[in-house]
Amino acid sequence: MSTQELLRRFHTVAAAPKSQMKKYLEAGEKVVLTAPVYTPEEIIHTMGFVPMGAWGADVPLERSKEYFPAFICSVMQSILDLGMKGVYEGASAIVIPSLCDSLKCLGQNWKYAVPSIPFVPMTYPQNRWGKVGTDFTRAGYERVIADLEKAAGAKFDPAKLSDSIKIYNAHNAVMRKVDEALARHPEITAAQRSDIFKSAFFMKKEEHTVWAEELLAALDAQEPGADKVKVMTTGILCDSPALLEIFDDLGLHIAADDVAAQSRQYRTDCNEDGDPLEALADKFSAMDHCSVLYDPDKKRPHTIVEQAKARGARGVVVVLTKFCDPEEFDYPPIKNACNQAGLAVTLVEVDRQMRNFEQARTALETFRDVLA
Repeated sequence: MSTQELLRRFHTVAAAPKSQMKKYLEAGEKVVLTAPVYTPEEIIHTMGFVPMGAWGADVPLERSKEYFPAFICSVMQSILDLGMKGVYEGASAIVIPSLCDSLKCLGQNWKYAVPSIPFVPMTYPQNRWGKVGTDFTRAGYERVIADLEKAAGAKFDPAKLSDSIKIYNAHNAVMRKVDEALARHPEITAAQRSDIFKSAFFMKKEEHTVWAEELLAALDAQEPGADKVKVMTTGILCDSPALLEIFDDLGLHIAADDVAAQSRQYRTDCNEDGDPLEALADKFSAMDHCSVLYDPDKKRPHTIVEQAKARGARGVVVVLTKFCDPEEFDYPPIKNACNQAGLAVTLVEVDRQMRNFEQARTALETFRDVLA
């Protein structure tokens, strides 16, 4: 299969998650929705469910305004809106983590707005280090297990969790390789790059791993295209087709990312030895460099600078989801770190309801001219 055929396959899933969910349901599978940013998918997978990402969509927000004020992250609003409109109907449950105030509100509102799909909370600690952190996280996982057993009638088998951890570690590893390969291939468009990462939320990880390995083999056999201006993106989401089209129109090559829905998902592996549930709690403790994870030393900005330089990026594009407080708080130190390192930086504000991206085009066009 050619590279373009493989990329079209990723696009089919990324562009139509509802169809993908329907396919699993018709095959007799049970689906559990996973809200951003980090949910214990390994546990969901172990219990025989298909973890299905619920990150909202670029849709007009209507019914969610019955529960949310206008000044809340549109990702949360669109998730609730889709739920109220029946788009997620057929799912056995939704797991929503507690990593920001908006997610906490989403979980509580979901119970009343979408009662047909049980809400399962995953409460993470802010202080996630040491025994106190891992004990708290483990207790959260045990509650998720109990709630899923009650909601969907599945049973948790600790012996099977080790197998799921290995499947997820393998997927992490191949996605890190894909990220590195895409940095060497500027002919892969920003939209195609997004499809590869986005589709992973809507597929079983073992299935997506096979596709990713096929893509890696195709890219290895393909000569890289003409050079473009290398940049790095950072933010929660960077999947809007209209925004990604601007990157491609302006000849900007996303050579690296620090996007929560993309590479941030694959940085940390889980220990495959010992008690698997404890290892999963240790994994969360080891995670870092993310706006929704407590970071008193603000290491994330310096990590962004190091990654951008390592990939030869000449600038950093901060794709800021409107009303996302954690990302807004991180922007000043990111900007300062980039300025001190001599890296150009620009901010593009996005919203799930946006239809006109001309301001973003103007900002990116100016940014491209600065880098030229």
